[in-house]
Amino acid sequence: MSEPRQGTDFKTFGTIWIGQLVSLIGSGLTAFALGVWVLQHTHSVTQYTLTIVFAGLPGILIAPFAGAYVDRWDRKWVMFWTDLGPAITTLAYAYLLWKGELQVWHVYIGVFANSIFGTFQWPAYIASITMLVARKDYGRVNGVLETGQSIVTIGAPAISGFLMYTIGITNILLIDFGTFLFAATALLLAKIPRPEQSEEGRKAKGSIWKEAAFGWTFIKARPGLLNLLLLFAVVNLMMSMGGVAILPMVLGFANTAAVGTIMSLVGVGTLIGGLIMTATGGPKRKVYGVLGAWAALSVWFVIIGIRPSVWLVGIGVLLWYIGLPIMNASSQAIWQSKTPYDVQGRVFSVRRMIAQFTVPIGDFAAGPLADKVFNPALMPGGALANSAGNVIGVGPGRGIAMMLMTMAVVPALVAIVGFLNPRVRNVEAELPDANVKPQPKPEPPAQTEVPEEAAAQA
Repeated sequence: MSEPRQGTDFKTFGTIWIGQLVSLIGSGLTAFALGVWVLQHTHSVTQYTLTIVFAGLPGILIAPFAGAYVDRWDRKWVMFWTDLGPAITTLAYAYLLWKGELQVWHVYIGVFANSIFGTFQWPAYIASITMLVARKDYGRVNGVLETGQSIVTIGAPAISGFLMYTIGITNILLIDFGTFLFAATALLLAKIPRPEQSEEGRKAKGSIWKEAAFGWTFIKARPGLLNLLLLFAVVNLMMSMGGVAILPMVLGFANTAAVGTIMSLVGVGTLIGGLIMTATGGPKRKVYGVLGAWAALSVWFVIIGIRPSVWLVGIGVLLWYIGLPIMNASSQAIWQSKTPYDVQGRVFSVRRMIAQFTVPIGDFAAGPLADKVFNPALMPGGALANSAGNVIGVGPGRGIAMMLMTMAVVPALVAIVGFLNPRVRNVEAELPDANVKPQPKPEPPAQTEVPEEAAAQA
């Protein structure tokens, strides 16, 4: 095993990043095309949403075990095989389509299998980056990752829609197969150092159950990281509810073209935010980037909901998603700095599981809250029509606006709680950076021996 490089190996990082970006674009093309295929062949939104459920389930169920195996194995080869696995799935889709035998249940199995591969690949990818990047560049490099994700968000649906019309879904799948091979080839050209074993890694050695549990043990023993993570889970709950609610809210007062424009600002915002992080590296104290983004999110929720205006909603959505990469990249840099290299797989997997378990809760809660509670209250004659309705308006979608403005209180409170909690506010100063070898103490200067006679005279 070797130590990570002292400086950033931009060549190796760039090779891996480009390969993974191309693969992400291909996956984005397939995800959009298969979603449209399922809707066209079933005319069922429920069956469409089941593909999303099957795609997210493994990340919650097996993440700790995936992280433990990532730390046991060579991370380069974990990434290599988890690129080839989805490639085979995609090729199977294409074959079944060519034979005219593709069924919806095939898609469910495929997205479930690919999600398992992804649950292994993400911690291996992030942990590999810390072996190639100097600590001072964590913010910038995480900004690069966020920028790549925004490129996929912006481009994949439009490109996939065009390709479905021109070359058909089977050829899209073959393109995606080629992107997986491209990513795997890029990994063959890269050399990723393996981490030395740390004291934490030695303590965690044992059965796969013990190693999987270590991710939680590590986080629980560090109150600053644990509290930051739990606060993140609360904010993710609000963001997932808000993300689901915006589209039906805008449809209450605008046409589908306006909705499309506003939703496109999601990708534009994440691109801008990612470029800001890439150029600047974010704030010197990364925790302020997280807390500041949470506080700002409350303002953006209010702007989105205050009036039925496409301009106001667009500005709020744009600013929300500019802050998102800054928040995510700043948080990622903190975790990369404080977690030893050889246990990052299991720690990052548990961290992601805890931070995101609230997302499906928010996705499912937003609809009933809007339909059963807020929308009726802001319709003409509703319980809030003559109070809150005088400020934000009454009619279709205004109840959802009220829901957003009510939710706006939560990120602000979370930011205040985080700032007032010294463990969170000072997490970067109080927790020592991992993976830093202690400097040897200087040897005391050699003492010149004094002859016994001279000593006596002194």
